[in-house]
Amino acid sequence: MKYYIILALSLFLSCQQQNSKKDIALFNPTKLNIEIANQLIELPLHCIEQEYPNKLGQVIAGEEDLQTPIELHPTFYGCFDWHSAVHGHWSLIKLLKEFPAIDRAEDVRALLKKQLSLENISQEIVYFDKKYNKSFERSYGWAWLLKLSTELYTWDNPMAQELFNNLEPLSNLIAEKYMNYLPKLKYPIRVGTHTNTAFGLSFAYDYAVITNNEVFATLIKQRAIDFYINDVGCPISWEPSGYDFLSPCLEEIDIMRKVLSQEEFSIWIKDFMPEITKNSFTMTVGEVSDRTDGHLVHLDGVNFSRAWCFYGLANQYDDYKYLKIIANNHIEYSLTNLVGDDYEGGHWLASFAINSLTEIK
Repeated sequence: MKYYIILALSLFLSCQQQNSKKDIALFNPTKLNIEIANQLIELPLHCIEQEYPNKLGQVIAGEEDLQTPIELHPTFYGCFDWHSAVHGHWSLIKLLKEFPAIDRAEDVRALLKKQLSLENISQEIVYFDKKYNKSFERSYGWAWLLKLSTELYTWDNPMAQELFNNLEPLSNLIAEKYMNYLPKLKYPIRVGTHTNTAFGLSFAYDYAVITNNEVFATLIKQRAIDFYINDVGCPISWEPSGYDFLSPCLEEIDIMRKVLSQEEFSIWIKDFMPEITKNSFTMTVGEVSDRTDGHLVHLDGVNFSRAWCFYGLANQYDDYKYLKIIANNHIEYSLTNLVGDDYEGGHWLASFAINSLTEIK
């Protein structure tokens, strides 16, 4: 079954997909409402327990490592790869948290309790403790794991507290890995894919601040300043690259707006990317030529991640309100194309869509 999600700038706009007999839900693009939540939640529900196809991304140290995905990762085995399984769980938690009356609420609760059990999380920790797995999922998967933990921590709900407690040993391990890694990282990684340093720092900083981990927050702030404070003239016109799902320039802005004061940020951004400070600034969406190609469909992701960076800046500082129009255009282009049974994008794109929509104020 395909789940089509149509974004309309007008509340009265309706569309008809030629190859579907499903009714098309309309929703207000200024907020994530229960109608769109009911459709988006089907994407992670579809993949959380789907073990295959699977990309393990592991180093084989011996025959004992030749195990099935669910044996290696009893929690995060679905959704094609570990990090997508992590942010798939985040998507379920975020939507249930925002919409307790969502249609499949009981299914989601039961699934989360089963997946995020203390026993399963303990086995996930065992995997990270093996000799060749110390840097597994550094730092994209690490960042999403901390975002998942943040979502549970900020949810005033007994089940959420239980799940946070179950996840906490793994969250602590990831935070510790970050604190060991960041002082050794001499140069930031500026790509538009998983290893982008600014993206990882941004989610990790949110976790550190919200959970009152002052040592971790201070380290992230210092490292972000070390890496980026002297950057000038970010070549935004070079973006996106063919497989990007993150914007190197905008992710850098996203972390720097968080760690710098308003005055410091105002000075920095005028040197780093002066064109974005003008209300005439514009940016075309990343165009996807083939959504059945697992790499080319990344560009739907870049549209969503650009949008949450634009919204984040506009929400923090009124001078950048004009960026919301650009963000809306990016969401409109890609949200219409989320299809539930297209596993190339369906196993991860809902998380990016949800994160961008929740930034709309």
